[in-house]
Amino acid sequence: MSNVPAYIATSVDAPLEAGTVWRRDVGPNDVLIDIRWSGICHSDIHTVRGDWGPTVYPLVVGHEIAGTVAAVGSAVTKHAVGDRVGVGCLVNSCRKCANCVAGAEQYCLNGKTGTYAEVDRDGTITQGGYATQVVVDADFVLRVPESIPFEKAAPLLCAGITTYSPLRRWNAGPGTRVAVVGLGGLGHMAVKLAHAMGAEVTVLSRTLSKRDDGLQLGADHYFATSDEATFTDLAGSFDLILNTISQNLALDQYLELLALDGTLVTLAASAEPITISEFALQGQRRSLSASTIGGIPETQEMLDFCAEHGIAPEVEIVAADQINEAWDRVLASDVRFRFVIDIETLPALVG
Repeated sequence: MSNVPAYIATSVDAPLEAGTVWRRDVGPNDVLIDIRWSGICHSDIHTVRGDWGPTVYPLVVGHEIAGTVAAVGSAVTKHAVGDRVGVGCLVNSCRKCANCVAGAEQYCLNGKTGTYAEVDRDGTITQGGYATQVVVDADFVLRVPESIPFEKAAPLLCAGITTYSPLRRWNAGPGTRVAVVGLGGLGHMAVKLAHAMGAEVTVLSRTLSKRDDGLQLGADHYFATSDEATFTDLAGSFDLILNTISQNLALDQYLELLALDGTLVTLAASAEPITISEFALQGQRRSLSASTIGGIPETQEMLDFCAEHGIAPEVEIVAADQINEAWDRVLASDVRFRFVIDIETLPALVG
């Protein structure tokens, strides 16, 4: 095992602090990655702050990881030292159940292993990407195409696949009308991806303050949900709505915006239960669904799609000693549109 610099959560309410974390030795099917960039996801904050249940501390979060291969195990054939690679929200699954065999490891019937805060194959708690190195099973390491700017690659491993997967699942493309609720870290990626797929894209945001951004990112239309006329004027307008914000919405209002057989998909988990009226679903045979990330094959497909279409998230680079400030800004919605940590600044903070 090796001890590497990391930025660590020590309790539910304490600021993160510099320290070290243990990494296992490289096994036959493992890849050792020198982490170069690590994205900040709202899920990191939810987990550390206990919003989704109890957490074991100390904990290193971060499931948007981009780096280079430093070493490979004796059985690894698809990755080599020096390769640009990424790790998203998964580091293991059973590989045997029907969902895993179908490439949907995120829905492993025997329990997936998340990149942090879950029990690893050796019984330890997984520790994430706010660190200088990580050891990951080769089957869960992704290839980052050279055409994707490296400093922008990490958020694709969460925000990118979280929005790409439902767009593919519900067949976004030419002739489909897609609405994106919220223009934040998830929303701006949904707009870029849906536009590249050929859909007609509308942003639904509380105000028009980000209208110019939305149109520049690829939206065809932009409406304020604080204006009640929006829900009247757009009734029955969309085939697919992606809800990218974690606050509870008046979902009945948004369901009324769907056309016949339309679907509203929630992507950002709320800590509170949601409520809907059955009548909002019955009117036009509408559906309400939810989606998380994609499996490993679909995540690689997403990376290749982004490379082909020149898609990358809009990011703000922060040094390791700015992580706590960045978290505060995420909570205040003060980011355009995703924070990425420059991991090269981390070792200097560890004595």
